[in-house]
Amino acid sequence: MPSIQISYDLVSQADLSAQEWALIRAAELATTTAYAPYSNFWVGTALLLENGEIVQGSNQENAAYPSGLCAERVAFFKAGSGFPNVRIVQMAVVAKRANENHFLPVASCGACRQVMLEYEYKQKAPIKVLFRATAEKYYRLPNVACLLPFQFTAESL
Repeated sequence: MPSIQISYDLVSQADLSAQEWALIRAAELATTTAYAPYSNFWVGTALLLENGEIVQGSNQENAAYPSGLCAERVAFFKAGSGFPNVRIVQMAVVAKRANENHFLPVASCGACRQVMLEYEYKQKAPIKVLFRATAEKYYRLPNVACLLPFQFTAESL
């Protein structure tokens, strides 16, 4: 029977580079700008661009669900409009509940994964991914494509 394998590393904070840790901290800071009065679930994303810029995004909810937008899409669209020809090198996603200080394990939703894949496909270069796995560990993935083994891209049209 066929199987799907996903490439990732499970790393501790000590295993993260200074640049990766700074990206996670930027994602954590982005949670402070979340507008999440309905879910009280604050999500922050930080993208490291090839030029060294860090682009942040936070989830933005709306009473007319599903008119809101996840943190990942906010960050990717912000990078796409503000830096249209600059490659995204790596991303970090974190989340926490409102009024709590600790961050929770989290991974991007399916819609965000599709948008992330579109940018990876567009730039023809991998985007490394960091997600919190536990209180002390992080998932490090070599690219977004690992998150969508059955991909829908422009070639699918």
